[in-house]
Amino acid sequence: MFLNFGQQGVLKLSKYQDESIQTLIAKHVFYNSFVVNSLQINISMIKLSSFLFAAGCIFIFAAFSNIQKATGTIILHDEKFGFAPHEFYVADVIDDRTDRTAVAALIVRNAANLSAIQSADLSGGAAASIKHFLDHNLATNTTSRPIIITIKKFKLTESRSTERQVTGQFTITFSFELQLKYRTVHLTDYSSGIRYTKPDNQPDVAESTLKQGIKGALSWFNSWMDQQAGSNVLLAKGVKVKFTDFTEKPEGDTIYYAANRPLTWDDFKEKPRESRFEAEIFTSIGYTEQTEVANSIINITIALKVEVPKSDCWVKDKNLDAYTLNHEQRHFDIEKLVSEHFKQKILAMDLPVDNFDGPINVEYLETLREANRLQKQYDTETRHGTDRQAQEQWNEKIDRELKTYGVKK
Repeated sequence: MFLNFGQQGVLKLSKYQDESIQTLIAKHVFYNSFVVNSLQINISMIKLSSFLFAAGCIFIFAAFSNIQKATGTIILHDEKFGFAPHEFYVADVIDDRTDRTAVAALIVRNAANLSAIQSADLSGGAAASIKHFLDHNLATNTTSRPIIITIKKFKLTESRSTERQVTGQFTITFSFELQLKYRTVHLTDYSSGIRYTKPDNQPDVAESTLKQGIKGALSWFNSWMDQQAGSNVLLAKGVKVKFTDFTEKPEGDTIYYAANRPLTWDDFKEKPRESRFEAEIFTSIGYTEQTEVANSIINITIALKVEVPKSDCWVKDKNLDAYTLNHEQRHFDIEKLVSEHFKQKILAMDLPVDNFDGPINVEYLETLREANRLQKQYDTETRHGTDRQAQEQWNEKIDRELKTYGVKK
């Protein structure tokens, strides 16, 4: 007996048509039918399993995706401060955090009631959101000092402490700078933290925590400003300068200029030098400076030192006449006049509070140049005192100017 299946799947028989063959064919057909049916059932089961597996994967992936990508936005709603600053206003807020990620990492329960970490950032970014909150809730007086707040740290992190409890840790660091015309000056830093524990089903406390941190920082800085405003040189609002004449008692080697203390030949202590001149003195201008801050004003006291060291002055013959001594005295008078020029220029200046010494130093250098120039002009025009007419003209000029400044009566 021989069975043969054609290409079209039709069972073809040989010429034998006996009963046994028919029986065998019947059995074969039954078996194939059973196999086919079983195969169809198995295929259906596999399809169902595949569908359920795919659906489960989609569900799990969706849940996993929600945990990983869950994000939120924190809006700082208006909440007035309990004080009004008198010494400053917030001009700007700058974000200088090393970690620029979202300001909060919160523990939440997702749609599947599973614990998840949700990132939440301030609406519009940390700097813009905090500035908006301050503008709307902290009194602003733009006639006071402009302050720039630089955010160094601002982070709220929650973690699960128990199955049903969440612990939150908030850290904040603000740097406060005074905004000047061309630069900023660092004043102080504030660092603090807030820690809390809450049930995981309790409403979100992120906004209230962040606002508490901000308000705490500004409250602390307001107190700091109130304490420092009157005496801190960095916070001064103006500069006042007062001049005095430096004096020393008892008198030592240095003679400090005074109208009632003219030079004498005994003041020339140095050994005479090889020179074509009969006498010589060395004059100079200096000053000492004392600074104190009171009522937000920098008070500067400058003591002018118009001086002649006795040990640097020499004369060949101490029996020289008064005319020669007058010539040397006028060198001293010229130095005093130049110091008065320096004084008047400084008093006329509107010195900046953040760099008051700069203009003073520049003008002092110019004063030294002026003194050197006038001393040379004086000796040139009087021919070192040998031209008596020119000497008299200089005497009159010097006396007149000394009277103008109140040095001589």
